[in-house]
Amino acid sequence: MKAIDNKELIQALEDLEKEKGIKKEYLLESIETALVTAYKRNFDSQENVKVVMDEKTGATSVYSIKEVVEEVKDNIKEIGLKEAKKVKRTVEVGDNVEIEIVPKNFGRIAAQTAKQVIVQKIREAEREIMYTEYSDKKGEIVSRTNTKSR
Repeated sequence: MKAIDNKELIQALEDLEKEKGIKKEYLLESIETALVTAYKRNFDSQENVKVVMDEKTGATSVYSIKEVVEEVKDNIKEIGLKEAKKVKRTVEVGDNVEIEIVPKNFGRIAAQTAKQVIVQKIREAEREIMYTEYSDKKGEIVSRTNTKSR
């Protein structure tokens, strides 16, 4: 499977918005949420992570979110104040900091996940469009032909 190019992904999302009426922002949020799940599953992670996709370039960043504490008891979810200040100088105990991480092979996982999410959201949108189109015809006999080839 060829990995999807970030610019191609953004163009595809924009095309879907025009053709199917599915908002690009909605698709991006759905993909980000799915990527968090994919990251946790594929890397057996207990981390609190956040995935951000740039809506113009399609670049994907993964952040580990850690709570700033005086004394670290859980390296996965916490970071000491001294270390946290290297990331963000104005941070205080009790704040959260986002530390960018670069997981190996995440591009391939991200491409597969994005494709699955997009296909699922297209199906949902098509069902919603069809429901909206026919919901006011309850009790009537209607005929429809499927113009989509499989």
